[in-house]
Amino acid sequence: MALALLLPLGQARAQGLDIGLVTGNEAALPIAVVPMPYLGTSVAPDTDIGAVIRADLNRSGQFRALSEQDVIEKPIRGSEIKFPTWRVLKQDFVVVGRVLDNPDGGYRVEYELWDVAKQERLLGLAVGGRARGMRDVAHQIADQVYEKILGVRGAFWTRIAYVTANGVGGNIQYALMIADSDGFNPQTVVRSREPLLSPAWSPDGRRLAYVSFERGNSTIYIQEIATGAREVVASFRGINGAPSFSPDGRRLALTLSRTGNPEIYVMDLASKGLTQITRHYGIDTEAVWMADGQSLVFTSDRAGKPQLYQVPAAGGEATRLSFQGDSNAKASISFDGKKIAMAQGNGNVYRIAVLDRSFGGAGRWQTLSPGNLDESPSFAPNASMLLYATKEGSRGVLYAVSADGRVRQRLVLADGDVREPAWSPYRQR
Repeated sequence: MALALLLPLGQARAQGLDIGLVTGNEAALPIAVVPMPYLGTSVAPDTDIGAVIRADLNRSGQFRALSEQDVIEKPIRGSEIKFPTWRVLKQDFVVVGRVLDNPDGGYRVEYELWDVAKQERLLGLAVGGRARGMRDVAHQIADQVYEKILGVRGAFWTRIAYVTANGVGGNIQYALMIADSDGFNPQTVVRSREPLLSPAWSPDGRRLAYVSFERGNSTIYIQEIATGAREVVASFRGINGAPSFSPDGRRLALTLSRTGNPEIYVMDLASKGLTQITRHYGIDTEAVWMADGQSLVFTSDRAGKPQLYQVPAAGGEATRLSFQGDSNAKASISFDGKKIAMAQGNGNVYRIAVLDRSFGGAGRWQTLSPGNLDESPSFAPNASMLLYATKEGSRGVLYAVSADGRVRQRLVLADGDVREPAWSPYRQR
């Protein structure tokens, strides 16, 4: 499955992303996000700030936001909160705020986070933005609330990359897209009549590496998102695939078959110098970096079926990591290196599994997805959630799932085929 590195996408028509929560977590922390009215003298922003914050917190699996229809009082500042009301509603936290005009012509959201039991203010901040950037403002507030309560940086104000296919037969148009972490604000990075594959973010979030067939053979490009400027970094004979930036952004792991067999290489991006990492008659592909940049985790069928292996980033002996399931492929590593997500095959069923190595020994395994053909997992930068691709009927769709598997959310293209998701690093604050 995942070793079919260079297969074209299926047939599809692409439109906007449609979001829907499909499961929930009863153990999550109850939080009320009160609607935040516009109190300025201009035109109110289109974005419902409270609704975006609510959706973000729900999607994380860590919070259970009170539905807007159950918000029976609507204070806009802490001095107006009647704490007995929120205790009756069994809320642990309450967020209040209001939208004001900013002198620069944009808007400013002033908000407060309160602990209901202690009647204590935990946050009181203002976040500014332009009319078109108010979803970003809401995501930043959700991140701040998440971090204050849980002590972990939130990952709502991030982006996702994915590949779409639009059309049928010989008229398929492929596109590499980026969007907000919740699927809103999709933008096209590149379009092609030939397949696009394997998007990978640079650590600063400013560039994407990807595979394109526009030259006839597979070629790896690196593209600046803001300017569209791009360069060819690998167009050798045979396969050029599966790019992955090192944590410092200076190197790229990739799969090349320039000597006849697919092997893992590391390229120094400044000099374009190549170091061959693996030398094996099996197929070695899909290398990703451990967080410390000292080793790579890759997929190989050297034992007969695809499994995950770890190898020093300078080359050397590879160690097998995955022993559960018939096959394991397409690793994604959490920021702390403790968790490895993968597409795990058993018979004809492929699901997303996570190996948590913080438990010691052989680690602890958990299956996070319920589908038959789930693939391409990608961790959020705080490892609180994962994106993955799956099939529903004949079309590809994306899901986000919380790291404990309790909350899943579908991000589907209305009429399209979408796959190969990649979650961005944090944006610069």
